[in-house]
Amino acid sequence: MNASDAARSTGDLHRRLDDLFAGVPMTADTQDLKEEIRANLIARVAELESEGRSPAESVSRAFAELGDVHELLGEPAAAQPPVPEYLRNRVRPSGAFVVRTVLCSIVAAAALVLLIVGLTPALPLVVGVLIGLAVVWGAGIGIVTGDALAQETASDYPMPRGRAAQYGAATGILLAGLALVPVVIVSLPLAWVAVPAALAVGAIAWLSYLGATQTNRHKPWVVAEAQRAGAVGNRFSEDPAAAARFGIYTVVIWLLAGILALVLGFTVGWLWAPLAAVGGFVVFMLTLARMLFGAGR
Repeated sequence: MNASDAARSTGDLHRRLDDLFAGVPMTADTQDLKEEIRANLIARVAELESEGRSPAESVSRAFAELGDVHELLGEPAAAQPPVPEYLRNRVRPSGAFVVRTVLCSIVAAAALVLLIVGLTPALPLVVGVLIGLAVVWGAGIGIVTGDALAQETASDYPMPRGRAAQYGAATGILLAGLALVPVVIVSLPLAWVAVPAALAVGAIAWLSYLGATQTNRHKPWVVAEAQRAGAVGNRFSEDPAAAARFGIYTVVIWLLAGILALVLGFTVGWLWAPLAAVGGFVVFMLTLARMLFGAGR
């Protein structure tokens, strides 16, 4: 069994357990029972896989042995209020993950601090050490990123290890490339800046590809919440007259801001002209908020 099969079987286990408890009123006791069942299922699946069964067969066998979950629940306590969705789906991070994250973050932060200090006359370091510190900084944050994406959270299923590692590697290369720029500027001929620039551009392209091909990892309750939030009415689509008024207000606001910028530039100096754009943006946002969320009269 490879890592991708293990990730798929783990994700299938979590999804089937969520489906098993769908429609069950979630109290604190029910949530504790669900987490206990989850731990037992994971242990049973690992035991079945060690006997030579496939991941999918192991998951199906473990759920078949579980039986009817409603018999385990018994009569729910009617007096207890339902647990909120984010608490129902809460996933505690493993201790090993927390330790790895803390250690890698400390190492990366120390490398970044030494890199910054090493670029100053206070503690001048040779170019090789500075480059090594930049690599350690990028690698530390890259490991934290990839490791975090491979963990299950309250809102998302875990990302496959291979894809999470790609995100971590691309992030590490990007940060290392950016950290190398001041090293080149301070300690090397300026032509060498092409190297960190190429690393950064390549990492950005890699991250863009990963983002464009990313599939949905959100759990069903997150998708349902997003759909409910998206059902909120848009005043501009419901009231065309309000949309027309807002368009007129926008033209007037920015026309006045442009005139004010010219007046400031020719009278007190062009250094003050951008203040007109700032003021126009503030008035524009206040107008937008008032028309979208204010009481329609």
